[in-house]
Amino acid sequence: MSSTRKMASWQKTFSDKCLSPAQALAAVQSGDRIVLGHAAGEPKVLVEELLKQSERLSCVEVAHMVPLYACEYAKPEHSQSFRHNALFVGAASRDAVNSGDADYTPCYFSEIPRLFRDGILPVDVALIQLSPPDKHGYLSFGVSVDYTLQAARSARMTIAEINTRMPRTHGSFIHVSEVDAFVEVDYHLPEIPLPTINDAEEKIGAYIATLVPDRATLQLGIGAIPDAVLKFLGDKQDLGIHTEMFSDGVLDLFERGVVTNRFNNINPGKFTATFLMGTHRLYDFVHDNPAVNMKPVDYTNNVLVAGQVENLISINSAIEVDLKGQVCSEMIGSKQFSAVGGQVDFVRAASAAPGGKSIIAFPSTGKNGSVSRIVNELSSGACVTTSRNDVHYIVTEYGIADLRGKSIRQRAEALIGIAHPDFRNALRSQA
Repeated sequence: MSSTRKMASWQKTFSDKCLSPAQALAAVQSGDRIVLGHAAGEPKVLVEELLKQSERLSCVEVAHMVPLYACEYAKPEHSQSFRHNALFVGAASRDAVNSGDADYTPCYFSEIPRLFRDGILPVDVALIQLSPPDKHGYLSFGVSVDYTLQAARSARMTIAEINTRMPRTHGSFIHVSEVDAFVEVDYHLPEIPLPTINDAEEKIGAYIATLVPDRATLQLGIGAIPDAVLKFLGDKQDLGIHTEMFSDGVLDLFERGVVTNRFNNINPGKFTATFLMGTHRLYDFVHDNPAVNMKPVDYTNNVLVAGQVENLISINSAIEVDLKGQVCSEMIGSKQFSAVGGQVDFVRAASAAPGGKSIIAFPSTGKNGSVSRIVNELSSGACVTTSRNDVHYIVTEYGIADLRGKSIRQRAEALIGIAHPDFRNALRSQA
């Protein structure tokens, strides 16, 4: 068959599968488990149509990680139709989870594709968002590969929005023939505004920068502390990116020639990530950029993969850390605030990597300075996210505590030394 005939073949298949949102979602049945594309890849139009069809549906589970839209299906007025299963708790789902109107399933980010693939969480319907097909009939997962790719492969039915504004990213594709229905849309992806960096966060960024050598490869997320770190890396050479996500802050260092990815020993020359959130500047940068390598999360976050990256520097945050070195990054007391996400994946990968370092960073106080985030014991009801056996560096605006190989007494002394001065005497007494 000639290439022209092949092209015509996929184009006809695509055309035949293009439906209205109402037609596409007619296939959803009561009792189904629906997995939504992640974060900025959430299919907004399909979710809006799902809500319109709520009266005909009951006991539909809606599973996903970070919600960037309103998470309407988790509200009490839709409880007969939908039940949200949060694989990560974000701002829009937090109240529903803590009130019991939604569920939370603890799991490492890297493990989610396995839950779908192995039928631990069978997927009935995957609602995803893709870029338009290329000349060969392949569609990119754009800004959300993560678990979305495996959900599409595992689902009984995969329904995809084709958004003309979804960047075409390299690394992970699906063919027109592998998707059951398409809904053509045209809307801007949600943007995450650049954070404001305060004095404490700036000091933390400066301390972390001292731990980053030339030719290091960074894992970092979104927010004030990662951006503060990037602010102090301007004098470094040949940095790389292997992370679960990156945002606009990385672009400044790339444009200045600081981030080159030349010495990433497993993906040289590539920004390797599994999802993206940022502004349109970021989305424009990654569009059809062969230097951006978007891979599933069970690749990017897999300790057997990331643990091979030389000089991998993992930077994550915490809500509180106790004097034994136990890190809670997801709960405020008994309230679920976020989730483990990829923190432990990369703490362990950085620990395994040649020359790697894992860093947990946070301001020393919370609630406008009224409470210490370094504590004698974690708050009642809180869980341990990163265990004391895995922890390496802890950083606040008062310095760096290197806990690896330290006894409990030595850890307590080091952590008290980087606590806010107003709380050090009390912590010594408690210790």
